[in-house]
Amino acid sequence: MGKSMVVYFSRSGENYWNGSMKVLEKGNTQLAAEKLADFTGGRLFRVETEEPYPENYRACVERAVKELKEGIRPELKECPESLEGYDTFYIGYPNWCGTMPMAMAAFLERYDWTGKRIFPFCTNEGSGMGRSEADLKKLCPGALVGEGLSIRGTQAADCGPRIGEWLRTCL
Repeated sequence: MGKSMVVYFSRSGENYWNGSMKVLEKGNTQLAAEKLADFTGGRLFRVETEEPYPENYRACVERAVKELKEGIRPELKECPESLEGYDTFYIGYPNWCGTMPMAMAAFLERYDWTGKRIFPFCTNEGSGMGRSEADLKKLCPGALVGEGLSIRGTQAADCGPRIGEWLRTCL
């Protein structure tokens, strides 16, 4: 059996948090990804854009909407040369505009996912997975995409037990 990789996109700064705004030192998805990597022993890889998203929540939303509507794939800082040797991927992202950020789409479109297992996890403030699971299947033809885990951003710091339960259903 091959190794696993936890690939995630996360944003710190001003975020929507339980009905108001809160400045986060570490993004919710990063908190969940780190816990997932601890559980699985998988390699942790953070997707980052060349041009960082704005710290201001409203400005970030404007950019995210524009990218989604116009099909823009932002340039990424770096990506693994290959996914060879990995067979299981935990793909994490916040729910932006009902799906994953276009930075994740830019990452996913780089690789051949044939025969890989993908288990998505998504942080949000009540919008769940949105249509991201369907979008993930389109972006990763040939992959087996398992049921995703929706994590409320306000609960990301304490999501270890939920991740443990979810992992038992994944494997």
